[in-house]
Amino acid sequence: MKKNKWDIENISDQNGKTIIVTGSSSGIGFEAARVLALKNAEVIIAVRNSIKGEKALEKIISEKKDAKVKVMHLDLADLKSVGIFADEFKKKNTKLDILINNAGVMVPPYSKTSDGFELQMGTNHFGHFALTLQLLDILNNTKGSRIVNVSSMAHKYGNIDFDDLNWEKRKYKPMRSYGDSKIANLYFTSELSKKLKEKGTDTKVTSAHPGWTATDLQRHNSAAEFLNGFFAQKVNMGALPTLYAAIGEDAESGDFFGPSGFMEIKGYPKKVSPNKLSRDKIIAKKLWEVSEKVTGVKYKA
Repeated sequence: MKKNKWDIENISDQNGKTIIVTGSSSGIGFEAARVLALKNAEVIIAVRNSIKGEKALEKIISEKKDAKVKVMHLDLADLKSVGIFADEFKKKNTKLDILINNAGVMVPPYSKTSDGFELQMGTNHFGHFALTLQLLDILNNTKGSRIVNVSSMAHKYGNIDFDDLNWEKRKYKPMRSYGDSKIANLYFTSELSKKLKEKGTDTKVTSAHPGWTATDLQRHNSAAEFLNGFFAQKVNMGALPTLYAAIGEDAESGDFFGPSGFMEIKGYPKKVSPNKLSRDKIIAKKLWEVSEKVTGVKYKA
């Protein structure tokens, strides 16, 4: 194994594993799905746009004709769609080894989800919260299963206002809202990890961030698109922290992975530390309680 330079060559054969990757028609999600499919896992491309999902599937099949890949419709901005996806998956599958909560929206103009949530918090956190809890029974019944929540360096901008979660009272700040959704991913990771440890299950919950990686996520941010050429790493490198969080042998529940280079912008994956606010257990517990209430999806101990 390459020491300190962990990459896809370090990934063992994943034959027999069933893996869901949300938002995997492009960017980091696609790269993670592609690599895992090439390593013989059965991969579900869970996406809102089925046409883009089918194109992603075709790209993977063009590299590996016998790849076990399928597309399933999932709109994380619609809790009804989330419930339908979870039910359909459980009807057709008896196990789930890895759930990679990768899908996300970044700094769009102000809008709301089908359920009235601000779009970024609704998609990036509430949608994945509802999805994970509805798949938790099949994950807990799968030996050695793992959940990965993909966060961002932008969690450092996050400071959730529980009195105005949907930005109805304040002037909307897209980057701040994005940061809120990404720190929410870390609160979710720590609180779920705590609950699963209390339950005694061996399901692990980890998180990752891709550093500065050039993806379609930045289409609403012209400055980021311009600076990509100077600072961003390519998607194959940006996906490595997610892949490490998903299958790294020494990854423990609650761990956070990101690039090892300067300011965690780029480089091979390593365990990193999120900011102090994201480690606040009181906020994590409060967000969990609010998430159960507004999504209507409850944790079954």
